[in-house]
Amino acid sequence: MAAILPEYFFRVRENGAFVFRVDTENRQRRIDMDQIAAVNIRNGEIKPHGGRALSETDLAQIKTWMQERRAVLAARDIDDIKRAVDHLNLTAHWAQTKATDDQLEAVTDDLLLTMHDLRSVLVRKKADRLMKGNKGD
Repeated sequence: MAAILPEYFFRVRENGAFVFRVDTENRQRRIDMDQIAAVNIRNGEIKPHGGRALSETDLAQIKTWMQERRAVLAARDIDDIKRAVDHLNLTAHWAQTKATDDQLEAVTDDLLLTMHDLRSVLVRKKADRLMKGNKGD
C-alpha cells in the first residue's frame, strides 16, 4: 500500500467504537489490527480490551477521537432536523397541490398529532430558555 496508514482504527458502533492498533511492521507486510479498547461515547467510558493497559498515547488518541466523533454526531443531528424542516415544507406543498382526499385521510391524523406534540415540546423548551434568560436580569 502506498499510503501511510493511521496508527489507530476505530470501528464505529452504535454507542461508540472498538479501538484497534494498526500494525504494518511485520515480516509478511500485511496489516494487523489488534483490538485495544472499547469506547462508549454516551458515558465516556474507555474499557481496555483483554486485560491490557492503555498507554498515555492510546488514551490521548482515543479521547481525541471521542471529541471529534461527538462533534460529527452533533452536526448530523442538526442536519437531520434541517432535513425534517424541508420534509415538512414539502409535505405542506404536497398536501396543498397534489394529495388526493384518500391520501390526506391516510396521513392527516398522524401528522396533526405529531405536529401538536412537536409544537408542545418546542413551546415548553422556548419558555424554559426565556425564563432562564430573565433570571439574570
